Amino acid sequence: MANTSSRTLRLLSLLQAHRHWRGSELAERLGVSERTLRRDVDRLRELGYDVDATPGVDGGYQLRAGSALPPLVVDDEEAVALAVGMQAATDGAVPGLEEVSVRALGKVVQVLPPRLRRRVETLRAMTVPATWGPSSGGPSVDTEALVVVAQACRDGERLRFDYTAREAEETARHVEPHRVVKLGRRWYLAAWDVERADWRSFRLDRLRNPRGTGARFAPRTPPGGDAAEYVKSSIVGLREPQRVVAEVEAPADRVRVRIGRWALVTPVDDERCRVEMTADQFEWPAMALGSLGAEFRVVEPDELRVYLRDWSERFGRATA
Repeated sequence: MANTSSRTLRLLSLLQAHRHWRGSELAERLGVSERTLRRDVDRLRELGYDVDATPGVDGGYQLRAGSALPPLVVDDEEAVALAVGMQAATDGAVPGLEEVSVRALGKVVQVLPPRLRRRVETLRAMTVPATWGPSSGGPSVDTEALVVVAQACRDGERLRFDYTAREAEETARHVEPHRVVKLGRRWYLAAWDVERADWRSFRLDRLRNPRGTGARFAPRTPPGGDAAEYVKSSIVGLREPQRVVAEVEAPADRVRVRIGRWALVTPVDDERCRVEMTADQFEWPAMALGSLGAEFRVVEPDELRVYLRDWSERFGRATA
């Protein structure tokens, strides 16, 4: 029975991930016969999901538009990450989604076990948003490390961790953590460095193995009295992210497969799409657009056109 239930959820997930599936392809994905697949589809219908079946050589199955979402089964880190993502949306990180995100966040937090709810509330309380334009993607931050750092901020507990500096130098740090700051696409920790006797900001994607020491400390006030402003002023050479917009001569579904994780892809028609992303530098948009293997036109900014022209001339010289 457990195997059947698991397969049913897997079938529902596949139907939501793809508009239309041929019966033979769907059965192969699930590792069952087409007869068993038909029984599983009937089981979904009994649960209230509208699954359309089309007969014939090109026939198959698809989930009718407007069908309800499936039950969510997530582990501890996924639950915390889900709540953190919705919290970011309530703070305006995703324009237009603030109100609906508040409702969704309330529902998720309400059903979390007490131990996970405490972790989420700690992370929310100890995180300071700092606005520098919209963000799109960013370096990967370990959720567990993020929670450990936020808890140390809340509890006023000294923290030790391994850190990779900008010059790739590996160091061991001992700090009094103050606040977690989300700035653009990155997460930072504002903290008093015990051994250097000064304030420092640390990128959380460069931080590894954070662990509490059990030692408590009296709270300090960061320079300027605000953690977010301190982090922004301490980052040398980080410029305000720029919005990049391009039209690509390729279907939106194909483009999403390549760069949809880091960019907003909107169909223009069946053969063209609009790509929007935000970047601190133009290297990433240039590589992302070039990797699509399709013609594209830069809508904005003009600086990206100049940047791509320089790249084109450099590549031309390389192949001369």
